[in-house]
Amino acid sequence: MATMIKVPPFPESVTEGTVVSWHRQPGERVRRDEPLVDVETDKVMFEVPAPADGVLEKILVQAGETVTAGQDLGVLAEGGADAATAPSGAAPSRTGSATEPVTEAAPAPRAEDTAGGEPPVVSPSARRLIAEHGLDPARIEGSGRGGRILKEDVLRYLEEAPSSPGTAAAPVAAPVTAQPPPSPAAPAVPPPVDVATEAPAGEREERRVPMTRLRARIAERLVEAQHTAAILTTFNEVDMGSVMDLRRRYREAFEKTHGVRLGFMSFFVKASVEALRRFPVVNASVDGTDIVYHDYYDIGVAIGAPRGLVVPVLRDADRLSMAQIEQRINDYAARAKDGKLKLEELSGGTFTITNGGVFGSLLSTPILNPPQSAILGMHKIQERPVVRDGEIVVRPMMYLALSYDHRLIDGREAVQFLVTIKDMLEDPARMFIGI
Repeated sequence: MATMIKVPPFPESVTEGTVVSWHRQPGERVRRDEPLVDVETDKVMFEVPAPADGVLEKILVQAGETVTAGQDLGVLAEGGADAATAPSGAAPSRTGSATEPVTEAAPAPRAEDTAGGEPPVVSPSARRLIAEHGLDPARIEGSGRGGRILKEDVLRYLEEAPSSPGTAAAPVAAPVTAQPPPSPAAPAVPPPVDVATEAPAGEREERRVPMTRLRARIAERLVEAQHTAAILTTFNEVDMGSVMDLRRRYREAFEKTHGVRLGFMSFFVKASVEALRRFPVVNASVDGTDIVYHDYYDIGVAIGAPRGLVVPVLRDADRLSMAQIEQRINDYAARAKDGKLKLEELSGGTFTITNGGVFGSLLSTPILNPPQSAILGMHKIQERPVVRDGEIVVRPMMYLALSYDHRLIDGREAVQFLVTIKDMLEDPARMFIGI
């Protein structure tokens, strides 16, 4: 019996996606719920699983083509022939647990590398790199959970491959002319692995790569924010000494009790919620000639992912404990790396926090995340001389930046909002006793 492989439903804000790559080819056997094809939208990339056990009979939509919700992607013949009867050159079906999903890269591992073992599990972003460079995933050591190969593992492999014996070289980037044999008087010198360096002197190359849907959507939204909002940024600085002392004092007990590290972000989320309570206009948005006030606190947390910046949302952040905030952020960060965030986790949000300090940023002006009216920028903690009680002392200081839509938020409210966050962080007890 033939079963159609369909694109899952998209949320209301997403209308179409792009097929990135197929994990299997026609004639290959698949198992129910095994990832078959990657589809990328302007918010997230997800894997479409096999609807049943069988053999992939036909691919209807090739990589790079646009699809809509419910569209047929391919045909699956349920209970088809064994992989042994698959066309010549097709990858053999794997052995092992029938419930364990396989996410193979496009180039199948060599028989000598996989004999007696299972194909490595590869993240979608890593799979694209492997396919682009014609690499063998069986030779790449994965650092992800359960040995999963991540994008960083492929990049590290590409850096080390030229100097590692027995590794496959990257695809040739330029044709190489035949060289005459070496003179008998001179020792034979092997040609360099990176043949791209043999290009004529002075030749410069360019590469043109289409934007991913996510990167194109990020670009579109940033330009939209600049064109539709009157963006202004106000700055302040906060002494992080009290927060750092609290973390040092309770770090071990917190991790032992909750199974997660006590980070800085939970303090900033709590401080932001308290400031939003006091200045609700910062939590509002503009809709035409109306102001929409949100009586809930859905805080977006910007996370750098291999495919670009994503902003998963902490729903009802005011109801979350410090431990729950840290656990959810850690979970979002881990799944963002593998492109596993759900579409609904990336939509909505009434206020955003972004931390450029993790990359070493000392000061920046963040851009709004439409339709939100404000965004808080955290930065690097740096010891600086400051005056305390008439004396110069060295303190761990952080610059804060609040970008806001001046159409809705006045400078007085923006400054007072940022001062409230500063006060909460310099005296964290205030957040918990409501003063």
